[in-house]
Amino acid sequence: MYHIALAVSEREFDRCFPIMLELRPHLLASKFVQQVQRQQQNGYQLAYLDDQELVKAVAGFRLSECLASGKFLYVDDLVTRSSDRSHGYGEALFQWLINYARAHNCQQLSLDSGVQRFIAHRFYFRQRMEITSHHFALKL
Repeated sequence: MYHIALAVSEREFDRCFPIMLELRPHLLASKFVQQVQRQQQNGYQLAYLDDQELVKAVAGFRLSECLASGKFLYVDDLVTRSSDRSHGYGEALFQWLINYARAHNCQQLSLDSGVQRFIAHRFYFRQRMEITSHHFALKL
């Protein structure tokens, strides 16, 4: 039986790193804990799903509010270990995020996804998500 929790300790952050690395290959293990702790100062949280003491999926998210959407939960990162995909772990963690958002009176759950991530897009459509806008960026 799996378990979902918020990572709060350095040990838990370290356990999440190998899975997060699959989504964010530019990250360095030596700097990951400090980066998560720094982002926590701006509301970032890291949730993980483990099954039999092995982390299978990770989600980085934050609560925010804006004029366009009201209060919302924004998913920065959502990834399941590649060898554990299609076992329901991602869906379970996604449902946990929805429940967390509702419990915190959010009107919306949102995320951005790279245009090349077709498999992820199919997953989001199965979760009843809709494409509601385009995200634009300018590297500085």
